[in-house]
Amino acid sequence: MGACGLARAAQASSSSSVCQIQPVTFEGWKAQQVSNRWIRLTIVPQFGGRLMQVAFGDHSYLFVNPKLKGKYFPPTEGTTPGRWHNYGGDKIWPLPEGEQDEQHWPGPVSDALDAGNYEFKVLEQGAVCTIRLDGPADPRTGLQYSREISLRSDSPEISFHAVMKNASGHPIRWSVQSVTQYNTASAESASSYNWNFWAFTPINPSSAYDDGYRARLGPSNDPAYSVKDGLFALHWLYFEREVWLDSPDGWVALVDGSSRYAMVERSAHVPGEYPGKATVIFYTNGPAVEYNDKGMPFLTSSDPVEMPYYMEAELNSPMVRLGPGETYAFDTKWFPTRATADFKTVTDAGVVNRALAATAGGKSVSLTGSFGVFFPGSLAAYVFDARGVRTATVSIQPVNPLDLVNVQQEIAVSPADARVSLHLIDEQAADRGSLGEATISKAEHYP
Repeated sequence: MGACGLARAAQASSSSSVCQIQPVTFEGWKAQQVSNRWIRLTIVPQFGGRLMQVAFGDHSYLFVNPKLKGKYFPPTEGTTPGRWHNYGGDKIWPLPEGEQDEQHWPGPVSDALDAGNYEFKVLEQGAVCTIRLDGPADPRTGLQYSREISLRSDSPEISFHAVMKNASGHPIRWSVQSVTQYNTASAESASSYNWNFWAFTPINPSSAYDDGYRARLGPSNDPAYSVKDGLFALHWLYFEREVWLDSPDGWVALVDGSSRYAMVERSAHVPGEYPGKATVIFYTNGPAVEYNDKGMPFLTSSDPVEMPYYMEAELNSPMVRLGPGETYAFDTKWFPTRATADFKTVTDAGVVNRALAATAGGKSVSLTGSFGVFFPGSLAAYVFDARGVRTATVSIQPVNPLDLVNVQQEIAVSPADARVSLHLIDEQAADRGSLGEATISKAEHYP
């Protein structure tokens, strides 16, 4: 039985099972694992308190650098930046980046923030598992990081509470950034990349950028970028690029169209000054065009050993001024689920791959659509008349975050019914919100 089958079997036999925290060895590193019946989080406190891997069923999301497995390089002592060692995984960094003054972080570098040894603590374990990672103070930036990671027993939702503290004796001003490296290598061939990997986020209709986004690295007319129906899409191609967006909606979606797994990252949008105006940054690793000492262009290495396949999704906080000893918290949530490259949008309950449609015929309505859900439970169709009064609630089908949800069902309606909303009801009978609404499209012979 595969990991997905085991997860579903565990759900069937123990719907109230607790989450667990335990020490493990991961790729040669001493690590800690936080898990429930759907998901396993692997954390390596030794270098920057990294979340090194997220395994959802039998799918692993994050990039782990094969060249550095089992290795550790302590950060350079003092204020001199050390060489950066890209282990992979997920971490938090400061913004803005740069080397021009003390108000910029010259990263990525191996320093106390990125590669320091973080202290690991278990805060709670049972219905909810919460761990905390406390990092050392960084003398150059004046920052000290801590991060709490929580996992409940009743869903695969992951919660992050990142805190930056002013550990210096003078005021400082920084943004805190969540940086996640997703694996974009092909599952079939280690020497090739995944041609069907995508990143999405809503465009700001009042964007400060001319195209709704700013290509900070690479061409602005890059064929990897597209905008449709208010949604920015990045089709991962093997080339170095970085794109900034001032999206106000507070979510990004990373979709592997080959395996049909997805991760949605959420953060609450807070009005304020963002670094470079960007709330979201996508970076893709790969070869780049550079110039030699004679001014002639050349393409840098495309050897996947030297230039591995991954992309970064980065969520930013506003710039925050902190007095000595003051702190600022940046909260984010991740929702692993299932999706296809036909991805349309994110709702509170899940992702929409094919929008809900409701087509009437006789005295029934045919409901169709394709979705991924964030929580286990069941779907219910709420039927409304033209005045907005709910006339019926119809149970549709059980759902699991590990499964793609394809809806194709007929429900009975009356001639006065006008629209249908599809809601996710979790295992505790809580309504988690709508996956979409559809106006009933009535056939000509409808009475």
